[in-house]
Amino acid sequence: MGAEKLDLTAIAGIRVGHWTNLEAATGCTVVLCPEGAVAGVDVRGSAPATRETDLLNPTCLVDRVHAILLAGGSAFGLSAADGVMRWLEERGHGFRAGSLRVPIVPAAALFDLNLGRSDVRPDGAAGYACCQSASQGPVPEGNVGAGTGATSGKLLGPQWATKSGLGTAGRRLPSGLTVAALAVANPLGDVVDPYSAKVLAGTRLPDGTGFADSLRIGVARERLSPDLPGANTTLAVVATDAGLSKSQAAKVAQMAQAGLARVLRPSHTPFDGDTVFSLSLGERSADLSLLGALAAELVSQAIVSGILAAQPCAGLPSARSMDEKLGEERA
Repeated sequence: MGAEKLDLTAIAGIRVGHWTNLEAATGCTVVLCPEGAVAGVDVRGSAPATRETDLLNPTCLVDRVHAILLAGGSAFGLSAADGVMRWLEERGHGFRAGSLRVPIVPAAALFDLNLGRSDVRPDGAAGYACCQSASQGPVPEGNVGAGTGATSGKLLGPQWATKSGLGTAGRRLPSGLTVAALAVANPLGDVVDPYSAKVLAGTRLPDGTGFADSLRIGVARERLSPDLPGANTTLAVVATDAGLSKSQAAKVAQMAQAGLARVLRPSHTPFDGDTVFSLSLGERSADLSLLGALAAELVSQAIVSGILAAQPCAGLPSARSMDEKLGEERA
């Protein structure tokens, strides 16, 4: 038997829930930590759709969050955080403000409006449903939650993209220290194997024979700007049971962005809103450099896992379905 696959819920105190609409090809995912978690964020892409990320600056007052929301629907999808706040408020969770509790729910959205139905987006009801479905794992992967409408490789237009999805990965060290990640890949460019650099999902050749290699196309055209700007964004959440300050959590999020750079080609473009959140739940001592390095490794693994778990959707093939088709044609 192989080693047990760890996901984000390997971190005690975290639950993950999804709202998925396969017909509309959109959804949202909540990472619940109702008792609070120290959090950080790093926004590296130039086209983000975010909410409450300024609050995670180490100089700001609030030191704990109660959930992170990842959503499809572009900026429209950020309204799903309202439902997450309502669910938390009903259960007495939130930042204490006198006699009131204000749940802190940072959120980030990706653009999936060009797949399925553009008039259906995650809303408050969807966010609430995410919380209702949240569990301690295992976390489903692929066409689920915020990964429902995610695609890779839009350089030649969304019709030549490949279906991608949501993935998760985790690692527990001999000491018991645990680090985990959850990611949704929706990049302008390709997703590549971090070791071989082989394209796993991305811009497809119009003749159906494989992948075009977005960077090669860009070099040939001397232009990587897409026809539909902003229709991208990769999102990730990393978590650990190590005890971190807000500034340390921000550093882990910053280092974790390297995981995107290893598997997205290109990453952090003017047309991607690449955003990574980090969460600290626990009091274990840990080396900050090691935490950041592991976070980057696990983000890249989570992205690849989501790619391999994705299924065809709304007329777009997935990496696995393309491999199967090309294998049949070669046989």
